[in-house]
Amino acid sequence: MMMNQSTNGQLLSILLGSDGEMLAKRSLAELFGLKAVRQNVNQVAEKSQDYVAPSKLFAARELLRRALEENMADEACSFNSPAVVKDYLRLHLGGREEEHFVAIWLDAQHRLIAVDSLFRGTLSQTSVYPREVVKSGLKFNACSVIFAHNHPSGVTESSSSDRMLTEHLKGALALVDIKVIDHMIVGDNKIMSFAETGII
Repeated sequence: MMMNQSTNGQLLSILLGSDGEMLAKRSLAELFGLKAVRQNVNQVAEKSQDYVAPSKLFAARELLRRALEENMADEACSFNSPAVVKDYLRLHLGGREEEHFVAIWLDAQHRLIAVDSLFRGTLSQTSVYPREVVKSGLKFNACSVIFAHNHPSGVTESSSSDRMLTEHLKGALALVDIKVIDHMIVGDNKIMSFAETGII
C-alpha cells in the first residue's frame, strides 16, 4: 500500500483495526493528543463526543517523538532552523492539560544536548525558578538554550509574565555564558516563537 496516497481512515485502520474508519471523521490532531478535545455547544450529544484516544495512537505519537529526538541529537542535525524545534515541541507539549516548562539545551554548534522538563504547573500557570534553570544549564554544560512552555487553553499569545520571565532567565544565564536563543509557546498544534516575533 502506498502510505502517502492512503486516506486517513485506511491508515487509522492499520493501527486500530475496524475502529479506524469510524475515527477518521475526527481531527487527527485531537486523535493523537496534539490538540485538546473541545466540545462544540451546538453539537448533539453522541457517543463519539466522549472520545478517549486509543493507547496505540499515543504509542505511535511517543515513538515519533523519540525518533525526532534521536534525529536532533545526531551530529548532522542543527537547531539553526526553528522548524526542527517546532516539530518536536508539537509532539512533546501539544495537547497537555497542565502547563509544562522545558529547556532544550544545546552545544556550541546548536546541536541537542538534552531536553529537560524543568517545571510543571496547573491548567493556567507554572512557577519557574531561575536558579534551578541555571543549575540545569551548568549540569549539561550547555552553550545555549531554547525555552518552551505550553498553554493548555490553546492560545499562543505571550503574556507580560511570559516576557518578563524570559528577560529574567536571559539575565541569569548570561552570567554563566549561556545564550537564550528563543522561547516558544505551544498552544495545541500551533506555536509562537519569541525570536520570530522580535520579542527576543
